[in-house]
This record gives sequence, C-alpha cells and structure tokens, in this order.
Amino acid sequence: MASARRALRRALILVADSLGCGEAPDAAAYGDQGTNTLGNLARQLGGLELPHLAALGLGNLTEVEGVPPRQDTRGAYGKMREASAGKDTTTGHWEMAGLIIEQPFATFPHGFPREMIEEFVHAVGRGMLGNRPASGTVILDELGETHVRTGELIVYTSADSVFQIAAHENVVPLAELYRICERARQICDRYRIGRVIARPFVGQPGAWRRTYNRRDFAMPPPEPTILDAIRAAGLPSVGVGKIGDIFSMQGLDENLHSEGNADGLDKTLGLMERVGEGLIFVNLVDFDMLYGHRNDAPGYARCLAEFDAFLPALDARLRPGDLVIITADHGNDPTTPSTDHSREYVPLLAYGPPAAPGRDLGVRAQFCDVAQTLAEGFSLPPRPFGDSFLGELL
Repeated sequence: MASARRALRRALILVADSLGCGEAPDAAAYGDQGTNTLGNLARQLGGLELPHLAALGLGNLTEVEGVPPRQDTRGAYGKMREASAGKDTTTGHWEMAGLIIEQPFATFPHGFPREMIEEFVHAVGRGMLGNRPASGTVILDELGETHVRTGELIVYTSADSVFQIAAHENVVPLAELYRICERARQICDRYRIGRVIARPFVGQPGAWRRTYNRRDFAMPPPEPTILDAIRAAGLPSVGVGKIGDIFSMQGLDENLHSEGNADGLDKTLGLMERVGEGLIFVNLVDFDMLYGHRNDAPGYARCLAEFDAFLPALDARLRPGDLVIITADHGNDPTTPSTDHSREYVPLLAYGPPAAPGRDLGVRAQFCDVAQTLAEGFSLPPRPFGDSFLGELL
C-alpha cells in the first residue's frame, strides 16, 4: 500500500506491563482503593529518576516524586481508563486493539471445580497438586519438591482469569508441558477462562527459578482487532514478547519471543531496522512478572530506570511518520499487600515525528482510543469503539 496518503508510516506500541498511574474511578469494586503503581512506588522509594520519561510527560499523569510535571513535553501525554470489565492482561491488550469486553472472564477464588480438574487430569495423564489461588513463587516452595518426586502437575490460579500449570523442565519436558496446556485450553474455553499459562521452572528445593519458557494460551479475540485491519491492508503487523500469545497470533505476521524486557527491547530495535511500516506491538513483561507480582518495589524501580535508559536508542531509529505509544494494560502496585493486578488508569505517552510537543490528551474513557488512532493514521475504516486522538497530535 502506498504510504503517501497516510498520516502514519509506522506505529510502535510499548506496553510497560502493569505500570498503572492511579486508581480508576471503579477501583473499589475490584478491591483496589488507594492503588497507584507509579505514584506509590516513587513515594515509597523517596523518588525516581527518569529523565527521558519525564521529558515525555510521565510526571503530568499523577504525582511522581522525583519526576515533576512539565509543560514542554516532547510529545503528547494523557492517561486512559479501561472500559472493559476486568483488570487482566488479555482484556487490557484486547481493548487497546479495539475490543471492549463487557462480560469479564471467569475467576476462581476458591480453586477450579472438581469436575473440571478431573477432566483435566484424565485428558493429560498426570496427577495434579494445588488447585488454589497462590503466588507463583510461594506455591513452588510449597509443592515443588513433591512435584519433582511424583511428576504431578502444580495447578493454581490468582485473582485473574488464569489456569496456571507449573512443571520442572527436567520432569516435564517443555514440548509435553505445551501440549498439556493446549489440552487445558480446550477445557478452559467452556469455563470462559482468559488464559492457560505454562509456568516452567528449574532449580532445587529452596532455589526454584521460573524460566522465560513461559507461554500463554489465550482465548482468541472474539472479533477482528486493529491488528487484523492493519494486516488486511497489506501492512506488516509484528508482535514482541507475549503479544502473539495474547492474540492467539490473530492479526500478526510474526511474533518474536523474548526473554525479559532487555531482550524484548533489543529485538524491538532489530525489528525497526527491517520493518519500515505498519505496527510493532511490544509487551514488556518484567514489570509485572518479576516485580509487581512479587511486591518488589526496588526491583520495579530498577526495571523502570532501565526502560528509561533504553529510550534514546529507540529515538535514534525513528523516521518521519513514526508514532511511539507508551502505555500499560493494568496496574500492579508493589507497595500494597496484594500481589495481584490493580484497576488503575494507565499512561498514554505518544511521540514521534508526527506528534507536536506539549499536547495534553487528557483522560481518555477507553483504551480503544489507541486502536481508533491507528485506524485513522493508517487510513483504515473506523473501528466500532474509541475516539481517535490523531488530530490532537498533529
């Protein structure tokens, strides 16, 4: 497709997984009063130093100690409220891509139904341990040794709609674990469970370590997303990290597996050299997986500083017609007793050669505004939901 008539040539969406910026108006309904992943993190640690994100307007979104608000931002800034029901990874990413989910995925605060577990055990040919909500690291400490001795699978959930299966890589080979998850996915479809997650680990009792061989087996999006529209227009649509899993590869030409943020960011720079137009959609999982879910505030801050330090390398590869959007899919406040996701606003930082500096995008009513903006920028038909902010950028 010729690019001359399009306002955008290439879009990069960087999802800082779980970087919320203040409790949403309906946070109380989710038990998340007082959550503010970004603000509380800065407050607890006595301030953050994030010069590049500060220049983009991060300090304008909520009170961030060490990152003051400023008017002379490099691009546009705002924050978004989730319109869909839920606060999980799949819902957040799908809404960014233009889908609003009115019925939340099912959660199981008391464990999965007996008949479901019996069907699962029969289908995969291995016994089961656990079947309760748990922290992934804690349940390994509790059941890892028994799993290694018996070969039975560790099954657990969380406050999110997830069916998680942990197995030692020397006990259950990865190929078998992934096949087990595919069988579980078939069962979980009937129970409207958002994701089946393979949680491989290695190590010894007292020193278990989860690996980056994790895979997510999500329900496929029920309707076409902006990814499908971009690909149908003949433009590249590429994911990095768990984007391919979240969308079941629908609307993607390829997806690059990543082993954490540093690897994902390095792969993003490589993609920018060979993918000159279309969409590059990146999930940065370490914020959530390594630090938010473990209430590791210092680790979260280090991760954020590393992301900040990466931005000049990305900026050096930007070309006319490129738009970068930095956002998140939900919160996960590491300063609260909970280790689960939180219902929060998420950042919306948009910059690049098309974006004028100092633009305030305000509070957006839905994550779908991202998809609508890409649709307008790529001269595609309007999406069913969302309000484009392209005109406010130019």
